Amino acid sequence: MENSQKGFIPVMLTPFLNNGDIDYPAMTQLTEIYLQAGSSGLFANCLSSEMFELTDQERIQIIKHVLKVVDGAVPVVATGTFGGPIAQQADFVKKVGDLGVEAVIAITSLLADEHEADEVLNERVFQLLDQTQDIPIGFYECPVPYKRVLKPQQLADYVATGRVIYHKDTSLDLGQIKEKLSLTDGHAFGLYDAYMVHAVDSLKAGSSGLSCIQGNYFPELIVWLCDHYNDESLKDEVVAVQQFMIDNMDVMHNVYPIVSKYFLQKRGLNISTFTRRDVGSFTPEVAKNVDRLFEDYTALRSDLNIQVYI
Repeated sequence: MENSQKGFIPVMLTPFLNNGDIDYPAMTQLTEIYLQAGSSGLFANCLSSEMFELTDQERIQIIKHVLKVVDGAVPVVATGTFGGPIAQQADFVKKVGDLGVEAVIAITSLLADEHEADEVLNERVFQLLDQTQDIPIGFYECPVPYKRVLKPQQLADYVATGRVIYHKDTSLDLGQIKEKLSLTDGHAFGLYDAYMVHAVDSLKAGSSGLSCIQGNYFPELIVWLCDHYNDESLKDEVVAVQQFMIDNMDVMHNVYPIVSKYFLQKRGLNISTFTRRDVGSFTPEVAKNVDRLFEDYTALRSDLNIQVYI
């Protein structure tokens, strides 16, 4: 996933019908929106996809569907570890790898419990690598079931094997990110930052791009930021986009992903707000905040003269 240009990797939603079944036509349209916005890859079967509320069969079906729609246009990564003994996790990694993804993502908090030492995590990571042949692996510091942030030297040791090519960072710590980038420099490896508060600084420090939930509202804005973060002629606009993300952080995280599905409805996507996860109540007040977000986004997009397809 390494690239001289900065890229946006959306953490994909799973559209559902109101009866709870997966809505594949909406998934097709959503995937096309990500691509039309200029995404340089896709992260399927992730937390935003409600991966813990899917069966193994549904996880495989979703990844297959995304790969079919993408048809090789961009790389796709997807989660392949869901707990249990390493041998069991390795088996599912191989099933996901066989589908043709660029890398299979391992969840750091599902390889070691919260009370277990880093040495335990290291041992299990290397066991997983040993048991998954030559499948490219990535890591995601998923906040569920708990957030386990990799220490910079840990990540460097994993990347040094030549098997680890991708990392979605949720440390929220620019210092840690800089150290991770320094220690992995020279490897065929990409670090994608999830934290929009320091997105511009992270890109300037050498992150390969961004992978954030904000892309499930306005992927074209995240792509624009990746394209122009270092453009002196657009310095004020870059600051404005960064500040827009910061100012609306709470609105976008509250009752997520219901709120992002509602936002996508306002954009014209035929998607239900149904979610399988219990994320709280979508109240009239929450809806009003998202309505305001949509108005502010529309104005900002117009100011930047950004083309959108929906």
